[in-house]
Order: sequence, then structure tokens, then C-alpha cells
Amino acid sequence: MPNILESLYHGSLFPNENIISKDPNYRPINRQITESLEAWKQKLSDGDFEELESLLELYSQAQGMEMTASFVCGFKTGAAMMIEVLVED
Repeated sequence: MPNILESLYHGSLFPNENIISKDPNYRPINRQITESLEAWKQKLSDGDFEELESLLELYSQAQGMEMTASFVCGFKTGAAMMIEVLVED
């Protein structure tokens, strides 16, 4: 397994691809989402369902941006804590 710095340098570090929630509600909620989408697909016309999918894609993009901002904020906070620990007496 390559080290983290090498992976970062080569552009092959994608931690978000390895994250799966350990919350016990995660899988049941995802199953419920899938079942709900299938039900809506049956209820809506093809055009209306495509609009719903487009809306959900926009929501997913916004959620991804929020997750990125949260990661950056958390990383900066952690780095600031390390600096404080190493500099303070």
C-alpha cells in the first residue's frame, strides 16, 4: 500500500470513495430511498420522473459541496490544533 503523501502527490488519494457510514440506520435509509424512487418512477410520467432525478442530482451536488467544506474545515481545525500543541509550552 503506497503511503499517503505518495498517493496525494500522484493524485490517487480519494478518501471520500472509501467512506461508508457505520450508523445502523444508514443502509435501511438508503433502501427506503431506493424503494421510494421506484414507487415514484411508477407514479410519474417519464418526463416528470426525469425532472425529479434532475432535482435529486442538484441536491446531491449541493450536499457534496457541503461535505467538501466540512472536510476542509475539520482538516484545518485539526492542523491548527497540531500547530498549537507543537508550539505551546
